[in-house]
Amino acid sequence: MQRTPRPRLGFFTRVLEEATAADRFRFAVEQIVAAERAGFDTAWVAQHHFDRDEGGLPSPFVLLAYAAAYTQQITLGTGIVALPLEDPVRVAEDAAVLTRLSGGRFELGVGSGQPDASFAVFGTDVALRHEVYQQHLARLAHALAGQPLTSDGAVLYPAAPELRATLWEATFSASGATRIGAAGNGLMLSRTQPRAQGEQSLAQVQRPIVRAYLDALPPQVGARVLASRTVFATDDRITARALAERAAERALPLAERAGVVLPPGLSTAETLAQLDVHVGTPAELVEALRADEILRDASDIVFQVHPVDPPHELVLRSIQLIAGEVAPALGWRPSRFAAPALSTR
Repeated sequence: MQRTPRPRLGFFTRVLEEATAADRFRFAVEQIVAAERAGFDTAWVAQHHFDRDEGGLPSPFVLLAYAAAYTQQITLGTGIVALPLEDPVRVAEDAAVLTRLSGGRFELGVGSGQPDASFAVFGTDVALRHEVYQQHLARLAHALAGQPLTSDGAVLYPAAPELRATLWEATFSASGATRIGAAGNGLMLSRTQPRAQGEQSLAQVQRPIVRAYLDALPPQVGARVLASRTVFATDDRITARALAERAAERALPLAERAGVVLPPGLSTAETLAQLDVHVGTPAELVEALRADEILRDASDIVFQVHPVDPPHELVLRSIQLIAGEVAPALGWRPSRFAAPALSTR
């Protein structure tokens, strides 16, 4: 894969601060504003229903519309909207409105979602989620392309045809990547990947997925591969060690639910290495991330602090360190001047 000369740098915020819902949402927007000031190219949010400990954000379009009012240049995106739980035309409408409100600074990422209680609440059979996803995806693409939605010619308003060309899909499988590539959409790779005990690293497991995507991509369509990674940067090793312990404790149950099996008796450092969680000083992070072959080829490198989930002020400092020291060592350079601050308070 030939990566673009300059990969885009992204920040992925999870709304998991130990605070009220209102403060959680405000912190998320402040982190997006900080990412723009630091020179990040993109900012992403995930959609999670009902579970305050997993994501706490059921309405990503609302939050991103609010963030758009406090930013000027950073591109905003969903990573992802659980499409089987949504009316695809309503998703297209919300995405189109957000695109116009943000001045074209929005990209839509979708996926089939996690098989949890949300499906029962929304009346979708979880066993059929992949079939429903395909149906809704086709309807969504149809609407974004400006095709008639009814026999009398109703079309999406406001029109946002550029969204169709920047649509992203998430997958864990090579077969899913083949389908995504054939459709000409962008491929979103997770910060973790189901794999059995003793299997390869995250980059090695994801390499066949990327290869399947590239093999299926039409010749006239440029490759778009977004690689998400858990990366938290701190100024000193003492803070890094304390947060590494926290990250290991929080990550283990999440890993089990995601299908990652770890051998017993691992140290904190070994656990985090197995779970692809990077916590440390900028120099330590650069050394670890340089070995990630997916990052070397990705068009988009997106960092998140989950499952470390440190206090808000430390997240803001990590954003500064990543943009100032970590990302430049991986080949990224800011393409513009930092944007002026706009307070959310």
